[in-house]
Amino acid sequence: MDRSVAEAQRELRALMGGDLRLQFPPQGALADTPLRRSAVLILFGALDRMPAVGGATSVPPELDVLLTRRADRMRHHAGQIAFPGGGVEDGDADAAATALREAHEETGLDPAGVEVLGSLPEIHIPVSNNLVTPVVGWWRLPSAVAADHSESVEVFRTPVAELLSPLARGTSVLTRSGFSHRGAAFKLGPQFGAHTVWGFTGILLATIFDELGWAEPWNANREFPVIP
Repeated sequence: MDRSVAEAQRELRALMGGDLRLQFPPQGALADTPLRRSAVLILFGALDRMPAVGGATSVPPELDVLLTRRADRMRHHAGQIAFPGGGVEDGDADAAATALREAHEETGLDPAGVEVLGSLPEIHIPVSNNLVTPVVGWWRLPSAVAADHSESVEVFRTPVAELLSPLARGTSVLTRSGFSHRGAAFKLGPQFGAHTVWGFTGILLATIFDELGWAEPWNANREFPVIP
C-alpha cells in the first residue's frame, strides 16, 4: 500500500489516540541508582533533499525520523543510536516540554516548528533505572540540525523506508553476565555509518511501525551482535 506523507501523518496522529501497549524486555539487571524520569522526542517529517533510496514501499520515500548517536563518554547508553531526549527538569511543564527542550539542546532544532502529536506510555529501562516518556511529533516546519558534541556526536534525518527495508532489519543480540538479550533492530545505511539501531530505540521503532501497519515481512533470524 502506497501512502502519502499526509496519510502517514494522519496515521501517526490516530495512533496517539489509541491504546498502544509497549513491551520492553529488560536488557540487563536493575541499576543501583535512583530512579530518574526522562522524555525522548520521536520526530517524523518529510525530507527535502534525500528521499529513501530503495527500501520499503509501505511509506512515502521522503518520510524520515530524527535519530542521534550518543557520545561515547556518556554515562548511560554511550555510543548508541537514540532519539533526542533527556532528564526532566524543574521548569518543564510536561514530558513534551522536556523532549522539545532536550532535542533543541542536542540537535539545535527549533521547537516552534514541531507539532506534538501525543505521548506514549512511560517505559522503564532497568539498566539505567530510567522512566522514559516517548513523545511523538511531526516536523511541520523543519529547521537545520547538528550535533552538540557534548551529548550527541551525530544527527541523522533517517528515511523510514530504508529502516523498513527487510534487508535492514534483524534481531539484536546482547550478551551480558552470561545471558543473551534479543530485540528488534535496524541497520542504518552506509551514509549513516552503518550503525545498528537496537535496545530501547530499536524496539520502540519496531512497535510503532507494526502498530501503524508500515512494517514489511523481515527475517527475525538475522542477528546483529551488539556491544553495550
